[in-house]
Amino acid sequence: MLRIANCSGFYGDRLSAAREMVEGGPVDVLTGDYLAELTMLLLWKARQRDPDAGYALSFLAQMRDVLGTCLERGIKVVVNAGGLNPAGLAHSLRELASAAGLAPRVAHLEGDDLMPRLAELRAAGEDLAHLGTGRPLAGAGVEPVTANAYLGAWGITTALRAGADVVICGRVTDASLVVGPAAWAYDWALDDWDRLAGAVAAGHVIECGAQATGGNFSFFTEIPDPVRPGFPIAELHEDGTSVITKHPGTGGAVTTETVTAQLLYEIEGPQYLGPDVVTRFDTVALTQEGPDRVRIAGATGEPAPERLKVCVNYRGGYRNSATFALEGLETRAKARFAEASLLDAVGGRERFADFDARLSPAGDRLTVTVKDADRDAVGRAFFAAVAGTGLSGYPGLHLEHASPRATEYGVHWPALVAASAVRPEVVLDDGTRLAVPEPPREPFRRDGRVYGSVTAHDDPLVRVPLGTLAGARSGDKGGDANLGVWARNEKTWRWLGWYLTVDRLRELLPETAGLDVERHWLPNLRAVNFVVRGLLGDGVAASTLADPQAKALGERLRAVQVEVPAGLLGAGAKVKDHALPTEGQSAGQDRA
Repeated sequence: MLRIANCSGFYGDRLSAAREMVEGGPVDVLTGDYLAELTMLLLWKARQRDPDAGYALSFLAQMRDVLGTCLERGIKVVVNAGGLNPAGLAHSLRELASAAGLAPRVAHLEGDDLMPRLAELRAAGEDLAHLGTGRPLAGAGVEPVTANAYLGAWGITTALRAGADVVICGRVTDASLVVGPAAWAYDWALDDWDRLAGAVAAGHVIECGAQATGGNFSFFTEIPDPVRPGFPIAELHEDGTSVITKHPGTGGAVTTETVTAQLLYEIEGPQYLGPDVVTRFDTVALTQEGPDRVRIAGATGEPAPERLKVCVNYRGGYRNSATFALEGLETRAKARFAEASLLDAVGGRERFADFDARLSPAGDRLTVTVKDADRDAVGRAFFAAVAGTGLSGYPGLHLEHASPRATEYGVHWPALVAASAVRPEVVLDDGTRLAVPEPPREPFRRDGRVYGSVTAHDDPLVRVPLGTLAGARSGDKGGDANLGVWARNEKTWRWLGWYLTVDRLRELLPETAGLDVERHWLPNLRAVNFVVRGLLGDGVAASTLADPQAKALGERLRAVQVEVPAGLLGAGAKVKDHALPTEGQSAGQDRA
């Protein structure tokens, strides 16, 4: 058994987690995930101020606490904290270790950064076309500032096989931090698809830290000590199965539901594409083996796809916003008044490249966001217009936020590149460079797997929030929102799978109307997963939404009042069989 512990789910996560994981019980590998699409842009900005920057500084602080203990106990450290400068972080870690009288073998992984090779790739026909629009980057009239391919696990495996104590990566997939050590420990082959898929499932569960142990969990009031949940551990076995757990005596909980919630996080269809394997999430089965122990088994894998995902960011311009508080009576009329007054003051919507006025769900706040290439237009000029309406506006006008300072924003451009065009290498302490082996690859094909029927209930209907019966977890992938919804028991699932269609989602969440929405069915998890294309615009850095990463989309859905069979709220429900709507019968997917 290989114990892989996570100590970070994002850049800014709990700093003490590394020490808690190393000192809290036995572990074999310490991993940390520090990168997101937005993080790459933030690290680029840091590197503009200091060319030696571009990596997660918090990782060095964590290593001050635990590096000596890790070396003493033989605990390997594998992280993606290298960001845009893994070589720089490796150098800084060696300096930190030397000052403490330590001499770890530090390796880092290169090859994900495609910026120096953009002209070469374009000449070879790799135009990094946008995944949503198909538009080639070369013809988009933008200059990227970051372009990083998502590497897989075999670079990590190669570094560990070469004797590294610490492996520092840049942009690898989050799950690779688990897959790489597992493949090293068990000497898996490049085409051990099912074992690799099992490790991907385990890696996906623990990659976001305490989200697997009760964090961001729909039923948080049921979690013991939710304030400081323990970070997760994946006990990997040679056959690719795993048990998700945490150190004894730590807060939070590991249950089939907390694990389900994280499995559903930011995925799309049942076939989960990674650089090393396509994992079938619809084959994954969860079993509660005991307190805080959930077994993941049954995962099957398919050959690695021929193309890798690429995270591109470019400078979008400048933005600013003002938030008007709306109190008392006629708040919606006040919002219209505020917007009209502001448009009159600035000279109309056409004054800016983008003018967005958005009322909060409660109707008590109006946020106006403007974006433009002209910093002064969205900075001082916009602020002056907002201030100028102060005594001539709606009754009770006051501002929650307004600033004369515009901020630069970036735009995320998701793309694909041929795996054969990416050349990852492991760099050892002495400068030796090791090529990373490539798995056999095949063109990805979405299968036509057919699922069975679910049931609708014949009981009298009662009106309750959907969240009474179902949990949800939501997030972002660039401009798309992902929303997974699971039923708490089998009886409810056989209603939820029938009830929660694409059309129903649009009815319950009006912001999804008019957008391309996919529904994917995951019966083993008693869940459906929705992908809402374009809900978040150009991604978190450019989005004008109050919730730009769709973190609360699932909770908004759970709060909606729906009519449910009364029997689902108690015992003795009567049911009758209904097939799923025809649109959902192939590939477990609805699309509209």
